[in-house]
Amino acid sequence: MLVVLTGGIGSGKSTVSRYFEELGVPVIDTDLIAREQVAPGMPALQEIINQFGKQVLDADGRLNRARLRRIVFDAQEKRHQLEQILHPRIRAEVARRLQRLDTPYAVVVVPLLLESGHNYSADRILVVDLPEALQIKRIRQRDALSEIQIRQILAAQTDRASRRAIADDLIENSGDLAALKAATEQLHEKYLRLSAR
Repeated sequence: MLVVLTGGIGSGKSTVSRYFEELGVPVIDTDLIAREQVAPGMPALQEIINQFGKQVLDADGRLNRARLRRIVFDAQEKRHQLEQILHPRIRAEVARRLQRLDTPYAVVVVPLLLESGHNYSADRILVVDLPEALQIKRIRQRDALSEIQIRQILAAQTDRASRRAIADDLIENSGDLAALKAATEQLHEKYLRLSAR
């Protein structure tokens, strides 16, 4: 059984995925795969250089993710070009890793599930959500971003209502870490039951 885990920036996806890993569940994170795909020497990095120029590299020849983000953030066409380079490679790598598993279920973390237009043929979609004011507060504590920058990122992401609408399962992350862990453990039991059918 395949569970796709998604949620907006600062929602707690990484913490939930870590709790699943602690429970022995295989977790495949598409953000980490994306980072692997753009490592020096990888074909995707060369394609990005060809498309966007050498200005996307730092002094060590690595991808400057912040610079690339600024280039594509406001330009839908450029963002689409980047997605065409990365998304097929990410999907292929996810499929490869899933193929090797022999477990009741696995979790694939896809931060921008609706934005990327791909659900990875999920059996269940798990959305981690929280009120926007709390989301902004947590992002400010974690990242060195202004409220204006955070609001720009949130505006570029799918709205909460749309994310919640696609959820088969929903974790409300407005409590503490103990509550988040308990919610993850409850879902783990549920997924084990569902995958045994």
